[in-house]
Amino acid sequence: APLKKALELPRANLFIADDVGLGKTIEAGLVLQELELRQRVEFVLIVCPASICLQWKGEMEKRFGQRFEVYDRELMAKRRRERGFGVVPWATHNRFIISYQTLRRPEYFEPLIQHLGHRLRKSLLVLDEAHTAAPASSSKYAIDSRITGVVRDLAPRFENRLFLSATPHNGHSNSFSALMEILDPQRFTRGVPIDGDSAALGQVMVRRLKRDLRSANLGTFPLRRVICVALEGQHEELRLADMLSEYTELMRPKKGRGQLVFINLQKRLLSSVDAFCRTLEAHAERVASGDVGKEKQLDLSDSLDAQAAYDSDEDQLDREADAEVRSATAELPSPDARARELLAAMLKLARELRSRPDAKASALIDWIKVNLCPNGRWNARRLLIFTEYADTKNYLARILEHALEGENEESSRIEGFHGAMSDEQREAVQRHFNGSTDEYRVRILIATDAAREGLNLQSHCADLFHFDIPWNPARMEQRNGRIDRTLQPEPEVRCHYFVYRERKEDAVLEKLVQKVDIIQDQLGSLGDVVMQRIEKVLGDGIGAGTAEALVAAEPSEHAKKAVAAELEKQRSDVARLQQETDDSAKILNQSEKLLAFRPDLLRDACLLYTSPSPRD
Repeated sequence: APLKKALELPRANLFIADDVGLGKTIEAGLVLQELELRQRVEFVLIVCPASICLQWKGEMEKRFGQRFEVYDRELMAKRRRERGFGVVPWATHNRFIISYQTLRRPEYFEPLIQHLGHRLRKSLLVLDEAHTAAPASSSKYAIDSRITGVVRDLAPRFENRLFLSATPHNGHSNSFSALMEILDPQRFTRGVPIDGDSAALGQVMVRRLKRDLRSANLGTFPLRRVICVALEGQHEELRLADMLSEYTELMRPKKGRGQLVFINLQKRLLSSVDAFCRTLEAHAERVASGDVGKEKQLDLSDSLDAQAAYDSDEDQLDREADAEVRSATAELPSPDARARELLAAMLKLARELRSRPDAKASALIDWIKVNLCPNGRWNARRLLIFTEYADTKNYLARILEHALEGENEESSRIEGFHGAMSDEQREAVQRHFNGSTDEYRVRILIATDAAREGLNLQSHCADLFHFDIPWNPARMEQRNGRIDRTLQPEPEVRCHYFVYRERKEDAVLEKLVQKVDIIQDQLGSLGDVVMQRIEKVLGDGIGAGTAEALVAAEPSEHAKKAVAAELEKQRSDVARLQQETDDSAKILNQSEKLLAFRPDLLRDACLLYTSPSPRD
């Protein structure tokens, strides 16, 4: 359907707004390939988040035989070594992939603008996660962000533009119209609301959701079950939560960087005792030194960039986070006797518990033995486990290997995935996990959030465990998307998470999971907006008013009406679009059979194929 619509346009200015997991990358590749076959495209630039540059490169090469270069510092240095310092790397190839973060830097952007000129003939811009370029403000004309300005300058220099996003509308009419104007300034004007019934929007947008296609019996998409694994009773690790709560009341300041200490301690305790112990030791070391008072804030912006942190070495990130905790601790008041007593008790208990299976790990081991290794023999099922911290990943690997070493003595059934891995190592892990169960022994993959984007892990896996629940709900949805996607062979995928019934923070996290499930199923384009609000609510940690604040994070009725009026009506023609596509496929199939029987008709068929009206 997107390909058909793109070919009907004099210039392929198309917004593909299909749901997550419906294959927007492949749809863009089909359009690109067809435009090249028709000699309408020679230069291609794909702009996407840094985390999926390699995925785009791999998909384009594997599916379409298109070799793209990832434009970064390494490529620039390579071209200068090969061709001299004065070379313009943009002129050395005709297919590039660049991240948003790299594109906005002048040393990359300005040579690109010079290479493109006013408008480069036979060129195509593919903008993935296009909502990144939309102005976020709800003011009358929507104030451009830095990325918006860069894309606004870049887009008109391409003859053809493909925008891809599952969440194109953020609830603000002005922002949506500004984004559509960047795509096609002839049809849309920023500041002018878009009528969802207008022919203009229907001509340039394809929007289909999984539930619409499923209800229309078009395609096969798995049903997602979100399963809560409730842990009842008083477990030893809950004593740490009680002590941390009291310690926080005594020591946490009302404002300032000192709050970071307690937010980090809470987050890491909700992940694992092992992760908590590391941060607690960093905090206690500074407290014990007696070195308190104001200290210059560490500048960790380069290494902890929100867009790229999950693609970095988690051990390095942990070391930097420890340094930040020590720095923030210096701004806290000197602890009184009770606070020092609690800190010593937490350290002692955390060190005792960090190497033992906690209740979550024990429940996970039991599930594995029942579902993956019944009667001591491994079956063909595979399991994906996600955690936020490298410490928790390493802890889980140790615990599971020890618990399962008696099961045919095959600890190699477990593999890990983390941000410090090379491209070759990542590809190998993905190949092992997706490969034949007879050829590869791995059954369990323990991954940090470095795997939450850019990996397709659905070939033999329909079960996922969130060992900890990320406070950024978008990350949870991205984790689930590793197995809940097109080409999942199972009719149902199961996403599990743990909840301690006796820990008050877990009640909030359970509400968070339920909200993510509702967002995924009902809110469509507004899901991204709600997830950003939820992340902001949790930014100060989980406290007494957090549950109520999560409820208040719902989008306004005005935003819901704006999306319904300006975007969601584009979903109504799903069945018609699919029927037309199926009819075209039948005609093409018949034509291929005819050409095989009468090769002399090839010339006439080519003339028909390239005629102004394909229907003729």
